[in-house]
Amino acid sequence: MSAEPFPPISDLVPHAGGMLLLDRVLAHESTHTVCATSAGRSPLFANSDGSVPSWVGIEYMAQCAAVHGELANRSRGGGPRPGLLLGSRRLAIHREAFAPGESLEVTARHHMGESGLVAFDCSIRSASSAETLVEGRVNLYLFGDWSEFGEVCE
Repeated sequence: MSAEPFPPISDLVPHAGGMLLLDRVLAHESTHTVCATSAGRSPLFANSDGSVPSWVGIEYMAQCAAVHGELANRSRGGGPRPGLLLGSRRLAIHREAFAPGESLEVTARHHMGESGLVAFDCSIRSASSAETLVEGRVNLYLFGDWSEFGEVCE
């Protein structure tokens, strides 16, 4: 896997504040990207005990897929492209919640598509035990550019 330094997540995903759920990129290749995060990084999704419901993993996986797309697009000389999370398939949640502050590794592996409908096979593992906590396919709609995205949102 690539050992090069990566831009901050905030430069790769158009989210800010409590909606920016990933900490950093750990690795990137043409087929997949691995990101790190800490459960509870954002208080928006934390339970009263600081744990985070595992269903939030869908957004962790979608953001990792977005990071993969942005890094791949930059390597080809392209600019940022907006996308929307459409849903997931075959989602398997193996634990009810992530522990407060638990270190997680999120992997997004490109399955199909370059624009329009795009799919990634994703997983979330505990960084300490390598136990798979959530896995499934994330489906996204990738627009050509921001003007196309704006037309849909009007």
